[in-house]
Amino acid sequence: MPLLDWLNKPASLQTARLVSYRLLECVPALGYGATPNANLLIQGDNLEALKALLPLYAGRIKCIYIDPPYNTRSAFEHYDDNLEHSQWLSMMYPRLELLRDLLAEDGSLWVSIDDHEGHYLKVMLDEIFGRKNFIANVVWQKKFSPQNDAKWLSDTHDHIHCYAKDKSIWHPNLLPRSLKQEGNFQNPDEDERGVWVSADYTCAKSKDERPNLYYAITNPNTGEEIWPATTRVWAFDRTSHERNVANDLLWWGKTGANSKPRFKKFQTDIQQGTVPVTIWFHQEVGNNQDGRRESLVFNKIEPFSTPKPERLIERILHIATNPGDWVLDSFLGSGTTAAVAHKMGRHYIGVEMGDHAVTHCQPRLQKVVDGEQGGISKAVNWQGGGGFTFCRLGATVFDEYGMIDKAIRFPTLAAYVWYLETRTPWIAPDTLSPLLGIHDSTAYYLLYSGILGDRRPQGGNVLTQTVLDGLPKHPGKRVIYGETSRFGAGRLAAEGITFKQIPYDVRVG
Repeated sequence: MPLLDWLNKPASLQTARLVSYRLLECVPALGYGATPNANLLIQGDNLEALKALLPLYAGRIKCIYIDPPYNTRSAFEHYDDNLEHSQWLSMMYPRLELLRDLLAEDGSLWVSIDDHEGHYLKVMLDEIFGRKNFIANVVWQKKFSPQNDAKWLSDTHDHIHCYAKDKSIWHPNLLPRSLKQEGNFQNPDEDERGVWVSADYTCAKSKDERPNLYYAITNPNTGEEIWPATTRVWAFDRTSHERNVANDLLWWGKTGANSKPRFKKFQTDIQQGTVPVTIWFHQEVGNNQDGRRESLVFNKIEPFSTPKPERLIERILHIATNPGDWVLDSFLGSGTTAAVAHKMGRHYIGVEMGDHAVTHCQPRLQKVVDGEQGGISKAVNWQGGGGFTFCRLGATVFDEYGMIDKAIRFPTLAAYVWYLETRTPWIAPDTLSPLLGIHDSTAYYLLYSGILGDRRPQGGNVLTQTVLDGLPKHPGKRVIYGETSRFGAGRLAAEGITFKQIPYDVRVG
């Protein structure tokens, strides 16, 4: 598979691994509605935020949509969108790596981009996600009229690259049928089975390719013997055709004298929806002007230049998620993805680094909770409710010497240790225990921060016989993290224990 190369690529391949883990600190004053709430709005650098989310959300996100800076050498008000090409690629690579790790196995990534970097991004995504997991390049009509001042060609579209974490298990949801499509179903012969549409009764094969599909059929109304065109054959073999005739599935026209039959497909037999296509017109999903008008509702002084319309994000989330699924946008911008996810009953995480996380995103989500009626609200019958938690990035888990920050408490370190060992998120139980869980027949324990009720330096954080006797039992292999162990290597082996010392063996990469 061809790979993309650029200045500083070797360093960018290591960036995600070297990013420090940081704590997420809640800001109660900026949360809203039913709080604390699973929905998260995070203010901070998205690379550090994505790394901080890994221990709790790796493999849990069903759909990721991002609208990164397009690197167009334009002076965007809220972004430094004038990055040199190699810098842009180096900025995107580690973020895409972390996003891949956050995706569920049946999840999908959707990235908006234009022609300046879109084709380079495609090659990069092939490298990170695997070319076999490419789903489609959706073309979105972002403008509906030409720019007469364009120097060359008027730009009217954006790309949306779609990748699956694992294409073999990812499947899109069908889109609702439009009123126009529903109108195609009729019942001119008053068939008691209901309305239907007609389909071609032939297919594009030659009689040499499929001789069993090339035969004469008789029009029952005229007695005429009918053959398919020389470049085509019937869509059914003789046995299936006879069954179609017996089931009254052929349509010869209103007079019954058509020279070719058509096949009746009843609405009740057709899947309730349509397969998504790769060209999305502005009449269906909105355009840049719609997005700008929607953002004016939340900030009339400093609207974003090119916010995405809510209908566009609704289309993506409808295809890629179901109610209750997790949605992530790490370039949240004006907050559209989070707003749409909230109205559609999805859980969401939105990340923004600038002040507009507070000046734009937070007020917008607050109004969504209150039941605002812009965007898709009427289409989904949004009445308000729910809430979100606002967080900022706090201290790093490890200091410059690799020591654990003294402010770290048991649940935080437990999440990192569990992710380090299993690469899966840790779901904290209602009652904390030294036993973090069992994964692939191995039990993992953490002796830290007085979890056993003894905060003395040589107390419950040290593996002793008394401590071991008090741990929840497990008949198989055990991995125990602690301050130190009083057991020698032989005793540990006899007990089936792998002991790992805090902080030296806690290296989450």
